[in-house]
Amino acid sequence: MPRCLVLLSPSANHVYAGQSPRLSAAELSIICPDIRDAAPTTVAGVDYLSLDIDGLADDRLAAISRASATMACFAREGDLLRPVELPHTDLLDDDLVTIPKYQGKTNEQFTRLLLNVTLAALRGSPARRRDAGERLAVLDPMCGRGTTLTTCWLAGHDAFGVDDDAKALEAMTAHLSTWLRRKRLKHTTGTSRLRRDGRNLGKRFDAELRLPGVAPLTLAALPGDTRDSAALWGRKTFDAIVTDAPYGVVHGAHTASGSHRSPATLLAEAIPVWAGQLRAGGALGLSWNTHGLSREDLLSMLTEAGLEPLDGDQWSQFSHRVDSSIQRDLAVAVRPA
Repeated sequence: MPRCLVLLSPSANHVYAGQSPRLSAAELSIICPDIRDAAPTTVAGVDYLSLDIDGLADDRLAAISRASATMACFAREGDLLRPVELPHTDLLDDDLVTIPKYQGKTNEQFTRLLLNVTLAALRGSPARRRDAGERLAVLDPMCGRGTTLTTCWLAGHDAFGVDDDAKALEAMTAHLSTWLRRKRLKHTTGTSRLRRDGRNLGKRFDAELRLPGVAPLTLAALPGDTRDSAALWGRKTFDAIVTDAPYGVVHGAHTASGSHRSPATLLAEAIPVWAGQLRAGGALGLSWNTHGLSREDLLSMLTEAGLEPLDGDQWSQFSHRVDSSIQRDLAVAVRPA
């Protein structure tokens, strides 16, 4: 069984960077079950993630390459490290995700981690499509400026979003449209008025990217309250739902009328809506601030919505500090196939 060392990408956020080896080890244990004993280690003063793997097959190397913080991989042979070439798994340049900088933006590495572990939980038909490398449909019902949506594009999946912050959607529209033009990629983008029950809800954004040799990638974001996501999308369902819930600190949860509600109340109202938008075998992955809602209470919400939360030791390794008022964790639940 080869012993490998994974060199982790640096993070601009020093708090997250200090926790990245532990989080990456937990992530790899889920997205690649053939990996054993993943743990942080230091060699000649450089931090790595050490792991055992049942052979360096292409699918295992692809899993390592897709992991949120992977920079390079080496096979350890005595005191020597032999570089292992990893397959290129992203469809696009990662500056699509890293260029936007703004207060409250979720760390890009964590967004990728949350997407990875959620897609790893798919069952039935969605899981077969994932394993075959086929396109999946992913919804972020609180998409903000679109970090999750653009991360889905990097991974080769169609992305859909909902958000009630018109300025955030406008910022996402401007960034993505500009990025596509500057990269000289074949694409179409556009906005249109979204109306429901005779009311103007705001501007819908749609984008299509046409890359050589692959089916066009689509992205769409709708204005509206996340609790109305099912009504906004109609009969459309999704393979996965991935979202970073409001923390109740910098990010307030609010309604169109301006009234505020706690993140816990928001999730209690929204999770049953999201559960109904999942296809059979689909997975819901979300992150939240445990200072405002315990893990036990969140898992109860998921269960009451008809989902099967994934719990146990390997799913309890993701809690980490963001700042003094935010302890972030993630949970994943599956709609029975």
